[in-house]
Amino acid sequence: MTDDLKQFFDGSKYHMADITTKAPTFRQAVTMGRIHVGKIGFTHIKNETLPKGDVLKLAEIAGVQGAKNCWQQIPMCHPLLLDHVAIYLELEAETNSVAAYAIVSTTAKTGVEMEALAAVNAALLTLYDLTKPVEPALEISDIRLLIKKGGKKGLWVHPNGIPEKLESLLPRENIRPMENVSAAIITLSDRASRGEYEDRSGKIMQEKLEFYGATIKDYKLLPDDGEALSNHIHSLVGKVDVIFTTGGTGLAPRDITIDTVFAMADYEAAGFGELLRSSAADYVPSTWLSRSGAYVIRDTMIVCLPGSTGGVKDGIEALKDLLPHAIGHVQDKDIHG
Repeated sequence: MTDDLKQFFDGSKYHMADITTKAPTFRQAVTMGRIHVGKIGFTHIKNETLPKGDVLKLAEIAGVQGAKNCWQQIPMCHPLLLDHVAIYLELEAETNSVAAYAIVSTTAKTGVEMEALAAVNAALLTLYDLTKPVEPALEISDIRLLIKKGGKKGLWVHPNGIPEKLESLLPRENIRPMENVSAAIITLSDRASRGEYEDRSGKIMQEKLEFYGATIKDYKLLPDDGEALSNHIHSLVGKVDVIFTTGGTGLAPRDITIDTVFAMADYEAAGFGELLRSSAADYVPSTWLSRSGAYVIRDTMIVCLPGSTGGVKDGIEALKDLLPHAIGHVQDKDIHG
């Protein structure tokens, strides 16, 4: 959306969240809910003797349909192509209840927690509908999001914990892939260095790197000046594993970052630039104009990202797992110990 169109439509009272420039990533949500059906209802459900049929099978099917149709029921939900939906129903004899669990997965620009909640609700309402002929005193409760994966926060788990049976759904892989990486951040911007506006891209970079476990040892805001950049990089080489720069990667005359770093580098890690551009080009075509890339000076890597907050977020996301491995090669060691 152009700036003029954005300004025009910003006046609307109701609108879907604009996810145009976000990158599709793996998303997953796990939800639960419970229906208390009483002793009579529970006995009929367990023995499959309800007048309308096998409620558990029908509730599972309804849960899948609920996830798929979520966007039609909730006005501001985005229609999503779901990769996987599953419903699990558990009889709880001690409380004459049925617990419903839903898991929904996709690769998309936005999360699927609403779809997973809609799945649980549909399953529970189906249980309600099929049980009410024998027991009208029914109660639905405990509907909540248990686990959310993907997006800028990575992994979220309900603060009150999750049932032990769901522990296997938590990722076994390292969710802090840069835990043993020491980093420095350099923001290149004439206007930000003069205090004309806030250095948002540098702060976003710091947040993302720390979220993934990196230790930030230096943070510097510089004007678009090749000599200042060169001097500061030299002062950091050998003291940190990687130096991140943000800004100065475009085609304008003042975009001096790449030329400066290239002149200093022992060699270029060409695959990084290819990855940075190809990973974002489908939804931000102007990415192909960026000269973002990575270089090596002795045992320190320099990763040059665009000056936009979106470019920084997408860049860190694309490189977070690859970078520690690359540093290990550069330094001829395994930084994971």
